[in-house]
Amino acid sequence: MNEWESFDKIVKGKGVWLVDSKGNKIMDAVASMWCNVWGHSDPQLIKAITDQTKRIQHSSLFNLTNEPAEKLADTLVKISPKMHKVFYSDNGSSAMEIAIKMALQYWKNTGNKKKTEIATLENGYHGDTFGAMSVGYVPEFFGKFKKQLFTTIQFPVPNKYRIPKGFTYSDYQNYCLEKIEKRFSKNDNIAAFVMESGAQVAGGVMIHTRGFQSKIGRLCKKYDVLLVLDEIATGFGRLGSMVQYEEQKSTPDIVAYGKMLTGGYLTMAATLANKKIYDSFLGEFNDWVHLFHGHTYTGNPIAAAVANENLKMYKKRNLIKKIQKTSKIFDEFYDELFEIDIVGDIRNKGMLMGIELVKDKKRKTPINPQKSINTIFFEEGKRHGIYLRTLGNMVMLVPPLAISENDLRLLMQKMVKTIQSAKSKVVDR
Repeated sequence: MNEWESFDKIVKGKGVWLVDSKGNKIMDAVASMWCNVWGHSDPQLIKAITDQTKRIQHSSLFNLTNEPAEKLADTLVKISPKMHKVFYSDNGSSAMEIAIKMALQYWKNTGNKKKTEIATLENGYHGDTFGAMSVGYVPEFFGKFKKQLFTTIQFPVPNKYRIPKGFTYSDYQNYCLEKIEKRFSKNDNIAAFVMESGAQVAGGVMIHTRGFQSKIGRLCKKYDVLLVLDEIATGFGRLGSMVQYEEQKSTPDIVAYGKMLTGGYLTMAATLANKKIYDSFLGEFNDWVHLFHGHTYTGNPIAAAVANENLKMYKKRNLIKKIQKTSKIFDEFYDELFEIDIVGDIRNKGMLMGIELVKDKKRKTPINPQKSINTIFFEEGKRHGIYLRTLGNMVMLVPPLAISENDLRLLMQKMVKTIQSAKSKVVDR
């Protein structure tokens, strides 16, 4: 914290640009923490918010309902194959906490007291609350809380850039899947397998290869393990498809959405469950099978209203096809990026790019400067007119989904210059 003496105060935004109190403009290269869809100050989303504030600003979903929340639930179920009902919350971490509670309680509700363990992938990320930290344990982030977290069964993840000696990438992927099946076949206490859908984002931008997720889904079905998917950062177009699990050909029992749900304008998340899960929570009051969970702002009408308008705009503006076309701009800059000494690997899909920085390209040694990489890249990015954040030795580009081809090209040009100018500061000589 001592590296941060002051902060730039953002006073307005327009499109992909943020403007600070001194009038400086910077491109929002991280979509305001991966959630912005259409850019800032979109008039349709603003209208949806202001119109709803004139009717009802907040009304609880405890024994009541409201039209925007009901309408949104209908839409979410329609776009999510095999999902049946929606449970609202305020943010992605909460949505995953709910998913974990649903999965564990499902087995108790159905009379199976043995299934109490959660399986996950190593280096996954599902949020910063205690349950989310437990199932998405990134050592660098959460090591100080390890003793307070509940234990999970973790499995290795294939990483094309860092394959263990003696393996091809295909061999190592099969090895990872075999480890999962071996454990599933010997342990009937596993309640659920929790993973990010399509890619591990905060854990290093690890893009799942085609077939990996669907094979895990088949193993879950074979061994009667619930599949819980996290699409908070990867769904709604971030990886180039509306519902990432549909593209991955894997059907979850429970899925969580967040971030892009409201276009990035208000906080809201949703946890969806299939009929089998939902039905297990139905009963008489004294059966005690209901889910004891609820948030004050669950199903907030203003958030739901802007989410409804956002999803209408996806369809009307054909956003998914636009993303698939615009994202090809990333490829144009591969060669230029790889020429920079400290760029070891580039991983991208849809509107997500991770650039891994290394001290030594041959040895693939991660950079480890005295000053934090995040501080360096924030300062260098600002100098070149872009707002950047890093995670570990990864520089991430996560722009607003509807960014134009010209703006993305400009962003990439600024990105190249930023890495080039930061090079001398991140490598200790």
